[in-house]
Amino acid sequence: SLGADASVVPQLKRVMEGKTETLFWDSTVKGTPLTDGLQKALEEAIGKLPIPKVMTYQLADGWSSVNFVRPVHALIALHGADIVPVNILGLQAGRETQGHRFEAKVNPIVLHNADSYAQQLATEGAVIAGFAERRAEIVRQLNVAATKENLTPVDDDALLDEVTALVEHPNVLVGKFAAEFLQVPQECLILTMKANQKYFPLLDAQGKLANKFLLVSNIRPTDPGLVIGGNERVVRSRLADAKFFFDQDRKKTLESRVPELDKVVYHNKLGTQGMRMHYVRAIAKMIGELLGGDELAKQAYEAATLAKADLLTDMVGEFPELQGIMGRYYAQHEGLSDDVAFAIEDHYKPRFAGDTLPRNPVGVCLALADKLETLVNMFKIGEVPTGDKDPFALRRHALGIIRILIEKDLSLELDKLVQRVIGITEDADIPEKWESRSPDFMLEQYHTLYQIRQELLIFFYERLAGSLRDQGYTAQEVDAVLSLNLQQLSDIPKRLAAVRAFAALPESVSLAAANKRVGNILKKTEGSISDTVDTGLLQEPAEQALYQTLTSLSSKTKEAFDSGDYTASLQILAALKSPVDTFFDHVMVNVEDESLRNNRLALLAQLHQIMNRVADLSKLAS
Repeated sequence: SLGADASVVPQLKRVMEGKTETLFWDSTVKGTPLTDGLQKALEEAIGKLPIPKVMTYQLADGWSSVNFVRPVHALIALHGADIVPVNILGLQAGRETQGHRFEAKVNPIVLHNADSYAQQLATEGAVIAGFAERRAEIVRQLNVAATKENLTPVDDDALLDEVTALVEHPNVLVGKFAAEFLQVPQECLILTMKANQKYFPLLDAQGKLANKFLLVSNIRPTDPGLVIGGNERVVRSRLADAKFFFDQDRKKTLESRVPELDKVVYHNKLGTQGMRMHYVRAIAKMIGELLGGDELAKQAYEAATLAKADLLTDMVGEFPELQGIMGRYYAQHEGLSDDVAFAIEDHYKPRFAGDTLPRNPVGVCLALADKLETLVNMFKIGEVPTGDKDPFALRRHALGIIRILIEKDLSLELDKLVQRVIGITEDADIPEKWESRSPDFMLEQYHTLYQIRQELLIFFYERLAGSLRDQGYTAQEVDAVLSLNLQQLSDIPKRLAAVRAFAALPESVSLAAANKRVGNILKKTEGSISDTVDTGLLQEPAEQALYQTLTSLSSKTKEAFDSGDYTASLQILAALKSPVDTFFDHVMVNVEDESLRNNRLALLAQLHQIMNRVADLSKLAS
């Protein structure tokens, strides 16, 4: 990758970085003239721009044509006061550029030197050249205008960035629309104003939408009334469309739309949305039974039946971002319970990092069901994320499931949950059941489903490990807890906290090293190890002392562990340091006497079991 060949191998330097040996290669590269280097950098930068579709336009000579996102009119390349003679897109570098189309004082602007670029554009061209400076000015004006109205602009960094890129000399103005439009859900109005018009909707102190908005104009007319009036006329039409969609959608119930899902293709290998929701209903019902019995299962089934019906509404057809949200409004309009209505909205949550979780148990069941069905069926057809490609957002679905299980403190075991979901989708796939299939098919199917289950669990644990490290836990702490292959994920934060508290003890380093040593001894042992220790074979004082300490601590650590006090369970182990160190200093485990050897191995097995109940402490050893 560095352009080196076999001749440089003897020149490589070997350097230890911790426990890792790293190879370094030093090389000297001949300098490049500024013109050549800038020309190459410019061509590479233009070539790497993510332009999905270019346009073709003619140059000034009337014959040549260039492909780019939009016609480029000038190219400036200055080093100090000197022009750097580079060219791109049919243009030769110079020192002239254009200012604001209507408000520039000078046209063209002739730049004196590179350092005067921003200042000359501001004073002569009425243009704020720097993106960050222009963005800050827009934010300032938005806040000033909103404060005068006793309102707050909607916080949207993406919209702010987009508007900053659209204007050169921002001028924030206040517009209004008819209060009657506030009867439409505010999410619809906010989205249409932001997405279609690039306006900043205004909210009152309670977070309710006001019938005013802020627009960022690129001109500063003496009388802004015409600019405001024109924008108000446009937004009136947009909001009228939204109101029409809302009124029309409410003429049909969500339930009446459900059969139409059978006509919506979900995936060419998995069938329609209707078929998919057949699985989701069954999964949601199963999870509801596990978490809350028949009543929760019934509500989860009802919510799952209606969850995707709003995809067929005009409003969601126009604004896909409102899926779930509109389902909730339409469900409430029909008089359905809030538990079901909010579950319809919340089953997409969490939609991104830091998003809120479903707000009620019905939503939790439905969100888990929807994400689990997607993961299982996508894995079954081989649609597994690779590299940075994840078209079906399976990583996000897995992280969402992990967050729900942990943060909602659910008593669901991940492996059993995945197994049940696989079973539900498989039964639906094979309506004629297993009896009509050959034994060879059954065996092959069993192995395939087992493999899918294992791949999914690995996928979950990879996401979980990454998420925990992002939360500030060290790789050692995460490895110590996850190496136990825990299935009840809600336990993991408490175990991590216990491991961190244990690692702060002065005895932790010695005990972690001893635990690692014990594990290595037990791994090398052939045959089974007894569960009990024969006290009559404990000959050495050191092994007698270790056994006595283990016996006295065992019930205490188990009691703390069973009560969920993992921190106390680990802290009690500090008393083991002295007897463990003494044991290894004075006792030989692998002696020739088989009965003595097996008894000492049994003692170490008990030590290993007590020490690793909360986490694998050997992972903390350096």
